[in-house]
Amino acid sequence: MPAVAGPSTAISDGGPEAALEAIFLDIENNRLDSALTRTETLLKYYPNFRLGHLIKGDLLLSHAGALKRFGNVDGASRENLDGLRAEAIARLRGYRDRPKTNSVPRYLLEMSPGQAYAVVVDTKRSRLYVYRNDKGKPRFVADYYVTHGKAGSDKWREGDKRTPIGVYHVTSAIPGDKLADLYGSGAFPLNYPNEWDKREKRTGHGIWLHGTQSDTYSRPPLASDGCVVLANQDFNALSNYVTPGETPVIISDQVEWLSLDSWQAERSALNKAIESWRRDWESRDTDRYLTHYASSFHSDQQDRTAWAKSKRQINASKDWVKVRLNELSMFRNPGSEEMVVVTFRQDYQSNNLNDSLRKRQYWIKEQGQWKIAYEGPA
Repeated sequence: MPAVAGPSTAISDGGPEAALEAIFLDIENNRLDSALTRTETLLKYYPNFRLGHLIKGDLLLSHAGALKRFGNVDGASRENLDGLRAEAIARLRGYRDRPKTNSVPRYLLEMSPGQAYAVVVDTKRSRLYVYRNDKGKPRFVADYYVTHGKAGSDKWREGDKRTPIGVYHVTSAIPGDKLADLYGSGAFPLNYPNEWDKREKRTGHGIWLHGTQSDTYSRPPLASDGCVVLANQDFNALSNYVTPGETPVIISDQVEWLSLDSWQAERSALNKAIESWRRDWESRDTDRYLTHYASSFHSDQQDRTAWAKSKRQINASKDWVKVRLNELSMFRNPGSEEMVVVTFRQDYQSNNLNDSLRKRQYWIKEQGQWKIAYEGPA
């Protein structure tokens, strides 16, 4: 989008945050005519931006008296004003506190070669971050303001109007012309509930990343039934980074950031644990192999006792085993529990069986050691 008028009123194609920053700075310094000019320019580009209209209303009222507080417009509901104030705060905070170049989200431990980008959502800050896979190292690309569940995050039950916390993947892309106007430019459904959600008996469905209805530019931070919602302009930009079946979406209540050195140390420790598991499987020493499985282990159909019995029977029939892991990804689950979601393509060979499949494991810390708590097809 080209710049407008001059540097004093320029609008960025990255969203309205920079313009809002300048408008509020003008208001703080009592440059109300300048603030009004900037706001009118902003609304030319974002005509459905309700926050912009509220600011304009305040500035027009200021000609009749002092601008005492944000949201002086008569007749506006308390709920609507509170939502718009919260949006203003979230947008400005996100603009001012962008990720540092020497830090990365803790969750992106390893992206597979096929995962060109990853998405990280911070519900507390109402912000979505996009990271590029730069030869295995996450590189910041873009960030956007988002809306999430009316009741907050950490979804547990169908209809609780919360956004789930966890590691998810985009399963498909639905164009806007196939959806109701509520979803705007389109939608990216997520695989909620994932394997761990089901194990924890979390319920619900239909958690999507999607756009905004046509008469609205954006919504307040807490305004969806659980989905993550972007302005249509931002959803269209995000579409350039999302590949259904590949792109991970990690949703956190508050993103944890690591220095690159700390990120590398966490990544290396888990890689060593996975390689040790792989080698011990090849050794056909079942006792050693089973030390990698947590006491709480459960597959889709077996607990640890049944799993151990099955593996002993299988290994007894093998003269040799070769296991190769390809397309490995590792994403740390947000939250207090130390857990990492590991996905890979497993190529297995033995004297009586050859197969290849995508597998997913959930690794947890048990007595200070990484152990597998879940294993199944991906």
